[in-house]
Amino acid sequence: MRLSALIVTLGLGLTTSGCLSSMVLNGTIASTRKASGAFNSIGDYDLAMRGASAGIVQFEGFHELAPDNKDALFLLLRSWMSYGYAFPEDELEAAKDADDEALIEYHKSRALMAYGRAIKYGTELMSKKAEGWDKGARNNAATISAWLAENFQDKEDAETLFWVGYAWLARINLNKDEPAYVAELFVGVALLEQSRKLDPTIVSWGSTVALASYHSRTALAEVDLAKQMFEKSIAETGRKSLLNLNAYATKYACTTGNKALYESLLKEVVEKDDSGPEYDKLRLSNAVAKHRAHRGLSRKRMMDCGFDVSSPDTKVAETKPAEAPKPAEAPKSEPAKTEATKSEPAKVDVKAAPKPATAKTPAAAKTATPPAKP
Repeated sequence: MRLSALIVTLGLGLTTSGCLSSMVLNGTIASTRKASGAFNSIGDYDLAMRGASAGIVQFEGFHELAPDNKDALFLLLRSWMSYGYAFPEDELEAAKDADDEALIEYHKSRALMAYGRAIKYGTELMSKKAEGWDKGARNNAATISAWLAENFQDKEDAETLFWVGYAWLARINLNKDEPAYVAELFVGVALLEQSRKLDPTIVSWGSTVALASYHSRTALAEVDLAKQMFEKSIAETGRKSLLNLNAYATKYACTTGNKALYESLLKEVVEKDDSGPEYDKLRLSNAVAKHRAHRGLSRKRMMDCGFDVSSPDTKVAETKPAEAPKPAEAPKSEPAKTEATKSEPAKVDVKAAPKPATAKTPAAAKTATPPAKP
């Protein structure tokens, strides 16, 4: 009897210990998701890149320990999508500007891996709420729209659908020459449209911006609708979300050949003072936007849009260092005449007096611009 009681006691103890460990882990993941918004207040681009990388590794560990935890899946979905856009795809753009084929392939593969993992975790999260993603839901635009409308009706579903849809379109954008990917473009559009119906305000009107970018895909696409959507997102965010302005320039203005709008929007992004407290939740995304806007104003990027950059009034970013302004010369003054003796004042030849030396400052090299929407 005593032995049996001991076995039962030990068994209960081990079960309780396991439950407590699981509760602690789930609580830690939930707290991490709640606190993760603080990351958006960091305006240092390089620090954010290192922090994002470390965060993803931590979230992958969470998922390994708690594979069914929805918060861990969401953190991985959002983090991989944001990381892919803000960093690998940015370095891909730089490699394209440098015509470095090896780096183009390398950074493209990094971005595609990030978007692929975002989609993997996002669709896994969606499947915990509804079945059918791989069983007919994606047959065509009508079936996916109907499936989403039936199974995702809560406001809190909007963010999951947004990040999956955004990653879906981002992956296709890098695989434009792959018919298999392009054939499923409608899936990403449907995800974003359902997200927008549920809550258009999330991620600074992110679903509206993403859809407006889609409608700006060519000059023959729905560019009038795109313009309305971009302007709506910018008005609703009080011109504070600089990624919205950047997208309006690089998608709509570039596609439609509107050089004046393109330049004015990107210059607004670059020159925006976002140091006030009202920008606390936008500081990181704005840092990404400013970085992209600097590149967008380069001669190569403007030429890629088909803009004429030969006119004298066209001011675009150059790659050569800009010279720092020289300091103003000290005012020339005549040396005072000194009286050698009372009877015979000494004459000082003003013309022969040495001029004060002008300090010359070496030209300052142009600061290298440090390397995501939503």
